[in-house]
Amino acid sequence: MEKIVILTGAGISAESGLGTFRDEGGLWAQHRIEDVATPEGFARNPALVHRFYNARRVQAAKAQPNAAHKALARLQKDWPGEVVIVTQNVDGLHEAGGAENVIHMHGVLAGALCATCGHRWPSPPEMEVGEPCPACRSPTARPDVVWFGEMPYQMDEIYDHLAGAALFAAIGTSGQVYPAAAFVHEAQAAGARTVELNLAPSAGVSSFDETRLGPATGTVPRWVEELLGERGG
Repeated sequence: MEKIVILTGAGISAESGLGTFRDEGGLWAQHRIEDVATPEGFARNPALVHRFYNARRVQAAKAQPNAAHKALARLQKDWPGEVVIVTQNVDGLHEAGGAENVIHMHGVLAGALCATCGHRWPSPPEMEVGEPCPACRSPTARPDVVWFGEMPYQMDEIYDHLAGAALFAAIGTSGQVYPAAAFVHEAQAAGARTVELNLAPSAGVSSFDETRLGPATGTVPRWVEELLGERGG
């Protein structure tokens, strides 16, 4: 059966109260990206970076999955083929909404990573500078999130899925961050139909076969209903 590959970005979680780094007045607006979301920023001021991600962790823990997250989980459950969800988000709301086997290309707030040996473990609610790695005891624990300038996770697996996709959807993404911004071209090269669901047209809107604009809690459930209706779901 047809495989659907879905890329989600910050826009799908916005209605759950989690802002994007382009929102005014949110956590991201209070800091320079270079200071809190790069390896160099962590090396300069690890305390600042930990405070920033501790605040994001608290914020994400309070958030609830919205109708868009739940609709994608339903699609995954009821679609007769494979539905692969790839997310740029680190908030865990897809799983909270019922989705399974989500590919977190930018990591997760709920994870910790040892910068020395690469060991991963569940993050405590608050991380501190010098926190030791459970495996090697090095005091180099960091959030298990992909920062600017670092390679996203599971890229080979993502490209394999795109190569087999019959339908590719990008939901709530800016179209400005690579390599994710090029996924639409990978999918089209494999013969997939492509659709963008977004609050406003993204930077890459002209690359998609179809565009649906509006809040994700409206557009995504309607799109899922249409897909499952076509299949008698």
